[in-house]
Formats: sequence, structure tokens, C-alpha cells
Amino acid sequence: NTMNAIMTETEPVAIRAWAEKRIIYLELTDGRIFGFPADRFRILNQASEDQLKEVRIEVGGYALRWEELDEDLTVAGVVAGRFQLPLPRQAA
Repeated sequence: NTMNAIMTETEPVAIRAWAEKRIIYLELTDGRIFGFPADRFRILNQASEDQLKEVRIEVGGYALRWEELDEDLTVAGVVAGRFQLPLPRQAA
């Protein structure tokens, strides 16, 4: 079934994750580097920089896990921009 083959190829899978200046970065299997603001998620928004750096890749690259914060996010969700909180308003 070619439809299934296409789906698995396009689903983003992370091979590396790290945090820097409140941005969570993912390196995906297709070579993309993707970053998103931690502050767009309720639990991560409250976390310290050191806590954010404890990000781990789980479930074969499909999920992000912060053990101390008991937070899990899907790689597909963050790449698709499914955030919990709005972007903070930028000062003019």
C-alpha cells in the first residue's frame, strides 16, 4: 500500500533534541533542524532553563519527554505548530 509508505516518510521523527535560550530544537531524520519556543506550552513555560535542557527523545523519535516536569509532547504536534499558548505580544 503506497499510501502507508508515503505517510511514514512524511511523519517527522527526531534523532536529537536540545534546548537553548528557551527554544527547544529537534534534528529530524530528514535533515531538518526545527526549533520552537518552550513558552508556547503550559508546563514548559514554567520550567527553568536547566529543566528544559533535560529533554529526551522517546518512542523511537516520535515523542519528547521531560522526566522531572512529567511532560510529553509529540514531535508531529510541535512540527505542525499545535501549541497550547499564544505567542507573547512583541513590544512595538
